[in-house]
Amino acid sequence: MPHIPRRDQAWELLIHYTQSDSLRKHALAVEAVMRHFAARHNEDPEKWGIIGLIHDLDYDKFSQQHCYKTAEILHEKDWPQEYIRAVLSHGWEICTDVEPQSPMEKVLFAVDELTGLVATSALVRPSKSIMDLTAKSVRKKWKDKAFAAKIDRTIIQKGADMLGMDISELITETILGMRHVAEEIGLTGSIKEDSCHEQKCTNNNTTLE
Repeated sequence: MPHIPRRDQAWELLIHYTQSDSLRKHALAVEAVMRHFAARHNEDPEKWGIIGLIHDLDYDKFSQQHCYKTAEILHEKDWPQEYIRAVLSHGWEICTDVEPQSPMEKVLFAVDELTGLVATSALVRPSKSIMDLTAKSVRKKWKDKAFAAKIDRTIIQKGADMLGMDISELITETILGMRHVAEEIGLTGSIKEDSCHEQKCTNNNTTLE
């Protein structure tokens, strides 16, 4: 019978298979955003977060087998099929044919690439911080195809469409989720969370527009 993995077990797997600091930070960013969206959907933040944390488990060592190698590893660890399918679905039409179906899978598909665009947008700000980053600022970078050119905007847009969300709303919620781990992912910059209110960067959608 499949066991329900704990967060510490997922983290141990991640650091075993992922040596890249940037990939670890990406995993933490996606985890945080998945937890944020789980709360919005009245779902289990722990489950959603763990899936976000290990979604790219194989990318550092087995990039040519991306998604499928993770599925193999998780199967060997007796993880639930729901977790394995979610991992496979984030590579839909990129490296797998597993289409996202559940809200959890659709969110993972939508925010995976977007967290990269948000992080890169934050790092070019004077503050180098996500704490004062706005959706409007990210949208400007979105339109500049030379900026973070490797990030496929069409995947993000497809994910937003799956969720029935406007792209600005998706960006806003992704920023809010990532702020919870700003320090861990190196995006506090010159703005500390405790002084965020002075910079008008509260967790209020209006301030992010």
